[in-house]
Parts: sequence; structure tokens; C-alpha cells
Amino acid sequence: MRYHVATSFESAALLAAGTSGVTRFLAGGTDVLVQMRAGAVLPDDLIDVKHIPGVKAITRMPDGGWRIGVAVSGAELGAHAELKADWPGVVEGMELVGSTQVQGRATLVGNLCNGSPAADSVPGLVAAAAQIEITGTTGTRTVPVESIPAGPGKTNLKPGEVISGILLPPRGKKGGDAYLRFIPRTEMDIAVVGAAVSLTLEGDTITAARVSLGAVAPTVLLVAEAAEAIIGTTLDDTALSALAAVARSAAKPISDKRGTAEFRVEVAGVLAQRAARIAYARAKGESA
Repeated sequence: MRYHVATSFESAALLAAGTSGVTRFLAGGTDVLVQMRAGAVLPDDLIDVKHIPGVKAITRMPDGGWRIGVAVSGAELGAHAELKADWPGVVEGMELVGSTQVQGRATLVGNLCNGSPAADSVPGLVAAAAQIEITGTTGTRTVPVESIPAGPGKTNLKPGEVISGILLPPRGKKGGDAYLRFIPRTEMDIAVVGAAVSLTLEGDTITAARVSLGAVAPTVLLVAEAAEAIIGTTLDDTALSALAAVARSAAKPISDKRGTAEFRVEVAGVLAQRAARIAYARAKGESA
């Protein structure tokens, strides 16, 4: 195995483009190192991006949005009061990944690029309309986060491309988000179902929303019809019932030892309702 230390994302992209075997990037390492120890992945080239300037930074942008560096850990996200106040659902999703020790290393980008449909941090990013900055040999492009996952263990990144940042939009006034998951145990488990909701209010009426589901399809889902079910409402019982029905309809899970497809479909509707209630309360400035 060849180990490389990149000093810029451009050099990381050039290194990746010049490889012909299995290539992996190293930021937090909580996925790739475990996979290497288990023999599941044996990279020919391992490109370390931790030493690139800015990868540990959480930056408020001029428009009020946020840029999150690719090596920012879950623990660092949770300790950032301003970011957590703006996007609590994004932060709380990442805070559910692994143990306290893992939180000191695990990153949003690593959780995204691992390609798990049950990744806890991804539904919150999708609901937040996060953008992913990608650097390649021909320059930098920005894409919606939901366009990255391609299936279990796979992404839509092209050869020679590396994620160079996560961009969260301005939260704006009277906005709130939330992420919830169901797991068999109380902690340190993989989501059987996950649901994230982000919404904006005018008065008590929802004027914009995004709903995302995890662990119920080969990739995390953005469910536009679920958002439409609550936009223009005050999240009354009728709206919540419609939201749950759409979420259940959108869920296309498998049955495995952790839960049947039928169970996951039902839980998708329940969690979507609960996450929406929390997001709505947060948008109104109420504790949730």
C-alpha cells in the first residue's frame, strides 16, 4: 500500500487520478481503518487529506450559511453552539454515529462516502438542502448531497474526485429541523429506519419543507411528496396523517434480521411525524 499526504484538494485529486488500483481517502478513518483491519478493503493507495488547510474548520459564510471542513469530527460539530442552533437536526444526526471515542474522529463526509443507506448523518443533510463541494482534476463543482449516494457502499463520485467541503444554506428566520431514528438497542446501533424534516414557517403556516428517509431504500431518500403534504398547513392532524401516508408509500425497504419490510414501512411514517413535530416546535422557538 502506498500512503500519500495531500497538501491541497487539487493535489489529492491528481494523486487519485493517477492511481489504477483501489484508492481510499483518509480523514477521520473510522470506516476505512476498520475495513482495512477486517480485510474488507485493502487500498493500493491511501490519500490522507487531514493535513490540507481548512479541513478542520467550521465557517460562517457571508450569506449566513455554513461551510464544514471534511475532517471536522462529530464531537466538534456538537461543541459548536452557533451551528447547532441553526441546524440541530444535522448535528444530532452526526452525534448518533458510534461511541464517544468514534465521535472524536468520525466525519460527516466519511459517513456520506461510506455509502450506507442507514447512515445517520445523511438524512439530516438531505433535509437541510446541503451542497457538496467536489474537487477534481478539471476544477471544482457543487452538487446536492442526495446526488452522492449510488447504493450500498457506492457513491457517484468520479475517478479522481474528492469531496472538499460541505455547504449548509442560511437557516433563515422561523426555521427548524430534526432527525430521529429507530434502533433495537438504546445506543451504538445502526438505524432500522431514520427520518429527517426541515421546514420554514410564516406565522404558524409551513411555507417550505424537505423530508428525507434513511434505511428504507438502497440510498437515503428525498421525499418531495412528503414535504408537499405539510406545506401550507399548520401541521395539524390531517397534515400529519398525510405526511405519514406518503412516507410509508415512499419506503421500499428489505426484510432482514433487524426488521421486516412491513415494520420498517410503518416506522417510517411514525418517525416522519415525530421529526416534523420537533422541527415545527423548533421553528416556533419552542423547546423540543
